Amino acid sequence: MAVWVQPGARKSGVVGLYQQCVKIRLNAPAVDNKANKALTAYVAKLLHVKKSQVRLEAGQTSRKKRLAVITAAEPDWSVFTEEGSSQ
Repeated sequence: MAVWVQPGARKSGVVGLYQQCVKIRLNAPAVDNKANKALTAYVAKLLHVKKSQVRLEAGQTSRKKRLAVITAAEPDWSVFTEEGSSQ
């Protein structure tokens, strides 16, 4: 899953699409790996899976990241296409 992260936002939420990625705003700062940890936790919450089932595959220090979601059942991807999916 390709995501574009905007750290340091006022509140976390799915914004829409940006450069063929799902754009996600995070209220975590981009220091000491806090934004990456917040990203995996937020995506896990949206997909109703454990945090350990969402892994950062690429883009450790970039805004453009690739996540892997490891689960037996297919997650509900529609949470990333709905307008204003902030939780």
